[in-house]
Amino acid sequence: MTVWSRMAASLVKLPPPDTTDVSVERDLAAKMPDGTVLLADRWFPTQASDGRPTVLIRTPYGRHIIGPLGRLYAERGYQTVIQSCRGTFGSEGEWDPVRHEQADGQATLEWVAAQPWFDGRLVMWGGSYLGITQWAIAQDAPDFVKALGLQVTASNIRDAIVYPGGSFALEMALTWLHQIEHQELGWRAVLRAQLRGIRVLSAAADVLPLGKCDVAAIGRPSPPYQDWLEHSTPGDPWWDGIDFGRRLGKVPPASLIGGWYDLFLPSQVADYEALRAAGRTARLTIGPWTHASPGLFAETVRDGPEWFEEQLGDRAGHEPRAPVRVFVMGSRTWQEFSLWPPAGEAQQWYLGRWGTLDTAPPAESGPDRFHYNPHDPTPAVGGPSLNAITAGRKDQRRREHRHDVLTYTGPVLSEDLTVIGPLTATLYLRSSLEHTDFFVRLCDVSEKGRSVNLSDGIMRLLPGSVHKEDDGVFKLDVAMWPTANTFKAGHRIRLQVSSGAHPLFCRNLGSGEPLAVGATMRSADQEVFHDAAHPSCITLPVVRLLADEPL
Repeated sequence: MTVWSRMAASLVKLPPPDTTDVSVERDLAAKMPDGTVLLADRWFPTQASDGRPTVLIRTPYGRHIIGPLGRLYAERGYQTVIQSCRGTFGSEGEWDPVRHEQADGQATLEWVAAQPWFDGRLVMWGGSYLGITQWAIAQDAPDFVKALGLQVTASNIRDAIVYPGGSFALEMALTWLHQIEHQELGWRAVLRAQLRGIRVLSAAADVLPLGKCDVAAIGRPSPPYQDWLEHSTPGDPWWDGIDFGRRLGKVPPASLIGGWYDLFLPSQVADYEALRAAGRTARLTIGPWTHASPGLFAETVRDGPEWFEEQLGDRAGHEPRAPVRVFVMGSRTWQEFSLWPPAGEAQQWYLGRWGTLDTAPPAESGPDRFHYNPHDPTPAVGGPSLNAITAGRKDQRRREHRHDVLTYTGPVLSEDLTVIGPLTATLYLRSSLEHTDFFVRLCDVSEKGRSVNLSDGIMRLLPGSVHKEDDGVFKLDVAMWPTANTFKAGHRIRLQVSSGAHPLFCRNLGSGEPLAVGATMRSADQEVFHDAAHPSCITLPVVRLLADEPL
């Protein structure tokens, strides 16, 4: 045990170590069916490593950066195998995101199973891309894969993080490309790139056409980025080979951990629901985190041994926790439930004249209007971003004062109101353009008037994608990020309606040109209806809490 590992274990609240004597074997070679060699490191208890279960972690981000976790888990009785994905950090082959993970993951499992130190029990751990490598083998996992630790990830990346709501997640794409481009240049170069990254990425996100943003961000065209832009049409078969959530009958027991401000969250929750519907063992934890929150990482490290021991039968006498555990913002409590979403009452809060939001249906009134100009795109200001600087809970007041953002605010609450679950905004709209976006955001407004974002939703409209009445009005149901929040007495509920959140989602140019080459910009005149015939509303899942566990 090192001083570092002792401090780290204390910070993340790991149980005491089984051993302090740990060894590591580096650059173990695993040959793939096509002859490509992938490299791995194995951390293990020096004494009696045989008979110890194996934790497999497959990563494109380097073995050394995750090595300290290998030591922490080895100190607690595991063999930890950390493998570099194809084309990264010494592994041979060409880096092609996600495309090789199914074949390489299955071959790696066979390689581990053939090692003399393998005891017949394997679990997998990791978040984001490391979670995708788990999903890649989950549908056909051999019986010796006993459990998965899936954090801030999803089985289908197209709908989860590339085209949520049909809109291209520009900030995610550029942030990730910038990280991958510089990660193997040494720590000094990585640090310099990170310091320059905020300015570089902000400028790159404003470049048109989108097909040139990668050059602005990393200095060269990126084949994965160009592929994503080229295959933007819903249902494009190009994505089929990297959709790993179609067959769930053999997926090993899975612990899913997400964050209320994480870009993967809606798809991750959908994965959990699909696993439970398929009769698989799964549990769900959601905290007040962004994709890169330190608290999220601590939770995932702590969750691993607990979940693995439970699935390996090594937690005799321990009562398993409830299947669903979520952090409720506002009240700052952890709550446990037997199902997701928890039982509650669906309340409709209706948009009304003068920017009101109320549980009473709206009275007769004319529509509200705003003008969306892609030359001056509506900024995101927080939300589920991959960019650690811009992500998460932010003050919305400057955004709400823009001419292209409508706000609808409820009365001051006389008592606490807790909302837990999925949200849907139902809007009656009219637009001057066939090609346009609508973006909604739920906010919590404090007694002092500070508005903070809780949940987002976006939908990109294409010609024929909605049914229009003779007057051009159409109904749009916008699925939003799930959330859990107690609106405290004295606070107010607010819904924003706009047509963008740049660069979180790429601005809609309004011209209908292909994403990669489009540069013609057309402004949109938007109308939001809220009358008896057009009851625009947001549906909130209101839950009564029986007990709480203070943070």
